[in-house]
Amino acid sequence: MSFKPVKIGKYEIEKPIIQGGMGLGISWDGLSGNVSKEGGLGVLSSVGTGYYQDKKFSKKLAFGRPVDAESFGSREGLFEIVKNARKICGDKPLAMNVLYAINDYGRLVTESCEAGVDIIITGAGLPMNMPEFTADYPDVALVPIVSSAKALKLICKRWSKRYKRLPDAVILEGPLSGGHQGFTYEQCEMEEFQLENLVEPVVEEAKNWGDIPVFPAGGIWDKDDIQKMIDLGASGVQMATRFIGTHECDADQRFKQVLLDCEEKDIELLKSPVGYPARGIRTNLLDLVDKREGPPIKCISNCVFPCERGKEAREVGLCVADRLADAYEGHTETGLFFTGTNGWKINELISVKELMDKLMNGE
Repeated sequence: MSFKPVKIGKYEIEKPIIQGGMGLGISWDGLSGNVSKEGGLGVLSSVGTGYYQDKKFSKKLAFGRPVDAESFGSREGLFEIVKNARKICGDKPLAMNVLYAINDYGRLVTESCEAGVDIIITGAGLPMNMPEFTADYPDVALVPIVSSAKALKLICKRWSKRYKRLPDAVILEGPLSGGHQGFTYEQCEMEEFQLENLVEPVVEEAKNWGDIPVFPAGGIWDKDDIQKMIDLGASGVQMATRFIGTHECDADQRFKQVLLDCEEKDIELLKSPVGYPARGIRTNLLDLVDKREGPPIKCISNCVFPCERGKEAREVGLCVADRLADAYEGHTETGLFFTGTNGWKINELISVKELMDKLMNGE
């Protein structure tokens, strides 16, 4: 059975696969531009654009890191990333993921629109005021990430009442995804919160608001998984981790090697300054953090507001911005390597084109 194209706002996605936005720097122009080129929806990450091209667009550096939110989320870096992605994918639909928990959220959403992306995707919190920052860009489609039907209902009620608009699609992220979760540690293990049990209630809620397309995410690996989600009523899926195993992924080769080398037992939930559990790979960094011997926490970049300027980072023993940046740059001793539960299945690097063909046609 072949998969059908799907519309998100005014944009048609030829192959109903959204490549999940991965920050810091894992899905920038190289990966996302090629996913869009191959008919999926490439999703750039707005996290840490001050690190792009060896930090050349960061206004101010300290200890080799962008200083404060304005440099960490560099406007110039963001524009350059979008420009270079467009060189690859042309006028095909291209998205930007902007975390709701990030400092300067509104600025980064508006600048993403100015830079020319077609779709904004937001998770890491309920983006109740997301339409506020795109008012001058009515053609830009808005896609919140939720973890329940209740969350979707809350967003739709607020958006329809305050902004006279609704989400153009919704991503439903289950507890097997990489990075930060929308669940407690306990919920991540509970049957009722597993993705396959969340899809139908969210699809039903989406129908109440005009049949909003639903894209489940978290733990989806192959064509059979995609078909399973579509059979449950989804319009397509979002996948992130598997795209790390591509030549075009923007991460350092040493980052990719960490995934190639990891085993299933190495992937676990860990504490994060954001206040939610995060899924990543057990590496030297986490061993150091457990012993409270991790790298010093300086809060140079002031990345996410729940961290309270380093207060929560000191509680858990790591600065998420610095450690994700180290991973992006391939510093394996101090990097934080996020992955979904299936990251251990990556055993070779292939092209985005090869991966998209596998996902559409089967192995």
